[in-house]
Parts: sequence; structure tokens; C-alpha cells
Amino acid sequence: MQPFNIPVRVYIEDTDAGGIVYYVNYLKYMERSRTEFLRGFGYDKPAILEGGLLLVVHSAQINYRRPARLDNLLSVTAQIHKLARTYVEFQQQVLRGEELLCEGLIRIACVDAESMKPSALPATMYQHLDQSFRLNTIES
Repeated sequence: MQPFNIPVRVYIEDTDAGGIVYYVNYLKYMERSRTEFLRGFGYDKPAILEGGLLLVVHSAQINYRRPARLDNLLSVTAQIHKLARTYVEFQQQVLRGEELLCEGLIRIACVDAESMKPSALPATMYQHLDQSFRLNTIES
């Protein structure tokens, strides 16, 4: 199964004076892909969950391979790498055609909005993510 992906066009606002995508924008592209991945399960505002829970970035490991440039059309993937009761890790890539430009492993934690302490993902969300993870694992 192919990883979930979205197209992203590089605009002038995404680049530095040399027309190269500014490094932090790759993280923004990955955020959009994860958001749309979760939107596919019916979560309109996936960072804000039922019962006073939030999804927050816990950690990000990013490897930059090649630069994206002004007006490039990119594909940004989101694929579950690991799923636990209180977090989900996404393996993500930014590609220009078949060329890998950037890859990341992003851990998203579920926390109580008030205390900011870890909390279990809502059961329905966990089931959706687990099903996606299993389908991807079987077909890999």
C-alpha cells in the first residue's frame, strides 16, 4: 500500500533569497500531510480531541537530503511507523517526483489539555490508526 500523500507547491513565501525552501517549511508540509491523513478518518480538527485532549508534537528527527526550490511540485507522505496507547509515530517523506528531499520521524503525543500530561488516545481514533497501521504492515 502506498503511503498517504498530499501535493504541495513551493511558493515564494516558502523560500529564502536564493529560491531554496527554508528548512522549517518541510516540517510545515509534514504537518499538513498528517492533518489531512487524520481528516480522512473524520477528524476535522485533529489536534483538538474529545474530552479535553490534544495531539502535540513530542519529537522530530529530520534528515535533509536535497533542496526543494521555488515552484517545485512536491509530494508529502504520512505513514504510521509505530502506534502506542499515548502516541503515534509517523514516518514522513517530502519528494519531488521520485527524488527524496527530506525524511522525518515525528512522534505525536496525546496529552490532557489542562495538565499537559500523557493520556490515552481516544478509543475510536486508536482503532482507526491501528487499522491503517496493520494494513500498511501487511502490504509492506
